[in-house]
Amino acid sequence: MSTFSIFLVLITIVCFLLIVVIMVQNPKGGGLSSTIGGSQMLGGVQKTTDFLDKSTWTLATILIALILLSSLSFTGALSDNDSKIIEQTGTAAPATAAPASPVQNTPAATNPAK
Repeated sequence: MSTFSIFLVLITIVCFLLIVVIMVQNPKGGGLSSTIGGSQMLGGVQKTTDFLDKSTWTLATILIALILLSSLSFTGALSDNDSKIIEQTGTAAPATAAPASPVQNTPAATNPAK
């Protein structure tokens, strides 16, 4: 497995976790914070909001770092020299151009009815 494939799997996992963390939040104060109840619970509502906020920023930072690292690890298996399109056009083009045959200039038929 190449390093690019490893980065691709890690990016997919981080994206899935980021989606889950964002979906748990509610921008109007609902979400997971309001379903826990009062401050009698361990951590309280404020701690849950802080955890979700910090985890969102952490996952977003990890995602950006993984994307940048994956672009550095990309070797470019099909670079300009190894391109399949260049190989096809190189083999399709003739090595030497055949001389063009001279074109006969024939006078156009005139229409006397005009």
